[in-house]
Amino acid sequence: MSNRLKIGITQGDTNGIGWEVILKIFADARLTELCTPIIYGSSTAAAFYQKRIKEYEPVRFNIVESAEYAQAGKVNLVECGSKELYITAGTPSKAGGEAAAAALRAAIEELKEGNIDAMVTAPIDKEMIQSEEFPFTGHTEFMAKELDGEPLMIMTSELMRVGLATIHIPVSRVAEALSRELIVSRIEQINTSMRQDFGIVRPRIAVLALNPHAGDGGLLGQEEGEIIKPAIVEAFENDILAFGPFAADGFFASGQYKNYDAILAMYHDQGLAPFKTLTPNGVNYTASLSEVRTSPDHGVAYDIAGKGIANEESMRNTIYEAIDIVRRRREWEEWNENPLQHFEREKGRDISIKDLPDTEHND
Repeated sequence: MSNRLKIGITQGDTNGIGWEVILKIFADARLTELCTPIIYGSSTAAAFYQKRIKEYEPVRFNIVESAEYAQAGKVNLVECGSKELYITAGTPSKAGGEAAAAALRAAIEELKEGNIDAMVTAPIDKEMIQSEEFPFTGHTEFMAKELDGEPLMIMTSELMRVGLATIHIPVSRVAEALSRELIVSRIEQINTSMRQDFGIVRPRIAVLALNPHAGDGGLLGQEEGEIIKPAIVEAFENDILAFGPFAADGFFASGQYKNYDAILAMYHDQGLAPFKTLTPNGVNYTASLSEVRTSPDHGVAYDIAGKGIANEESMRNTIYEAIDIVRRRREWEEWNENPLQHFEREKGRDISIKDLPDTEHND
């Protein structure tokens, strides 16, 4: 039990469905056999939403000051934010945003200190969480500031994995934000993530076009010929299996996505609209950072918050994915520390100095 990964889970906006899906997941105590969960949030909010899902077993929390004191086999809770929290389920409020920010700040410090192995974040309201203390447009930007690395947003499921060249910027600025260097960098990031985070040795990466019909030879835009295709060629020359650019509509409609391990979309909705349509209950993974962070592929869902009808499957998958990625990363690091020794162990024996051939030669 002591070897189970510690997974930190933030409560999200307390007026959204974050607590509902968290409580539904941990109503099944078997999940604590897979990891040691530490929830960062308000016991007041937990009690409020527990009353709205009476058909589920109530979750008994082990209150701790820090993940350092979390107990395996229990659902641990680190109290965050104001104890005078007033909940308005389904209605945005600054209090809900402040509660979400408090949980995020507490969890990220524990992650950086090594008290938790990965971080899972329930949905936030990007408008309500905004303040001088939290001036970020989303989780991804917040994680980028707090951790090492250049974040790459990847939506992942059993059916497909979609990375984004640009993330939270207006559509009107997408074309000017794209460059050959950016796309090459994103392809390299996806390639590395597929190998170390998902265990795919030689990933095949599809790159989408920006314009309709992949630009129609320049009639509908120059970005494909001047930026995207040269970037794909450069990546391929660097021994990355990158292909495209593909017109996005035909690529998804024809099922071509099934032939690739990962897809690079040029902007947010180009990738997320087909992903969420084809793969409900997916996971949002922030790749290329020094630590692992995942989240469900849905938002705060104010329209159903507090009604007890929120679907918890995406949140459950998010926890599973965090566990799997941490384990794969550690296996990858172990493999790369001494690949020859690992290979010999797989054959059934350890290699040592005395096993190596004599390289000295007598003339």
